[in-house]
Order: sequence, then C-alpha cells, then structure tokens
Amino acid sequence: MDPVIFDRQAVRRHRDRAARTVTRVGDVLRDVAERLIDRLDDTTRRFSQALDLGGRGVVAPLLRASGIEVVSADLSAAMAQASGGLAIAADEEFLPFGPASFDLVVASLSLHWVNDLPGALIQLRQAMRPEGLLLASVPVLGTLGELRQTLAETEVALTGGIAPRISPFPELRDCAGLLQRAGFKLPVADLEELRLLYAEPLELLHELRAAGESNALLERDRRVPPRELFPAALSALPQQDGRAVVTLRLAMMTGWA
Repeated sequence: MDPVIFDRQAVRRHRDRAARTVTRVGDVLRDVAERLIDRLDDTTRRFSQALDLGGRGVVAPLLRASGIEVVSADLSAAMAQASGGLAIAADEEFLPFGPASFDLVVASLSLHWVNDLPGALIQLRQAMRPEGLLLASVPVLGTLGELRQTLAETEVALTGGIAPRISPFPELRDCAGLLQRAGFKLPVADLEELRLLYAEPLELLHELRAAGESNALLERDRRVPPRELFPAALSALPQQDGRAVVTLRLAMMTGWA
C-alpha cells in the first residue's frame, strides 16, 4: 500500500479557497501551460476531445482556441468551473471517466498533491483512446529550493528543529519511469526552469496561497509558527538585482496511450 503523504481534504479546501484568487497568479500558470501545450506542435496528430485536469482556468481556453472540445476536472468544483466550459469535480486518485473517453489529457501543475501518482497515471491512461497523448507538468526536486533551505535554517535557529512545510517532489530522472510504469509508450520528461523575482518576498507566500498551493502535508505542524520564522526566512532568500529569487523546476512529461 502506498504511503499517505498528503491530506486530500486540505488540498480540496485550499483549491476551493483559491478559486476566488487564482487569477492573481494567472500569468505564471499560463506560462507553464503554454510551455506544456506547445508540445502539441511536435506531432501531426490532431485531437478532438481533451481532459483538462486541474488546469485552474488557463488550460481549457488554450485548448478550445485550437478547436478541441474540453472537459475540465478538478478536486474542487469551484476551481473546475473557473475553466468556463464543461466542468466536473473529480478526485485525481479516483477518476470517474470510462475507458477511451479522451484522445488528449493535459495535467498542468495538478498531480503533485496526489498520494498514488502511478495509480493516477494508470487511471488516466485507461481513460484515453489508443494513440492518445498525455501532457503533464510536475514540480521536481529543486522547486522552491531556496525557500526550503532558508526556512529550514531559520527554524533550526529559532526552535532547534524543523517542521515539514514544503511538499516533497520527485526527481526529474524518475518522471519518465513513472509514465512507463503506468503503461505509456515513448515516455519523455524534459526540464523547464522558471526563476521568479520578488521585490517584496512576502508576495511569494501570498501567491502560493492564491494558487491553492498552501501546505497540505498530512504531517504538517498545526501549531502557529514562531512569529519571526517567515519574515526571517524570506529576508534570507538569494537576491538578484535587489529582488528575492525562487526557482520552479518542472518536469514536462509526454506519453502515448
């Protein structure tokens, strides 16, 4: 049995709350989605029916602009409706779709809060038609690494210990293997890096919350953190041109059903 790392009820609550604020980070989400969907240009195959899994209102419009019929699904019903078309509340760990429902699945930044990622990928493959294509982006090791380091160092200095505050991420080298394990053909996982700069470092935490990316680890510390923790950790982030720097390292995954 796979270990339970994430509190899925907390993930849903964070997504419900973020449905009102997600447009605040729309530029970053759209940038990632465009980088992922650009991979459609590498194939001559044309797609007619797509599943937008957790696209937070940015993936479905991009697909519809290409003439593709889209169903948007999200753990949060409110977030699914942000896509503006046919929407359904669905748990990535227990997908409700029948076999051969879609010829394209796009999961942009939506699979990293799933406890059984191989199982979710298997379910997606089963919902796809023969020769269907999966496009998925997943944060990998090194994402928010600057924040992880400064939080750990600051918390040790303040309390003598470390509480789990940032999600664990897979390594890039494992991502293609996950696709292969789930039965996808020609699996590929390329790395894309985004460097985000903040004149006001506290804005990073506000944006994570706005995107529904608050801490949902099952073993997260429920106690109120020391008042000095986040200001001190954020002030210690590396700087570029006077602005705090954090990095998103993303595996851009493609696989054929």
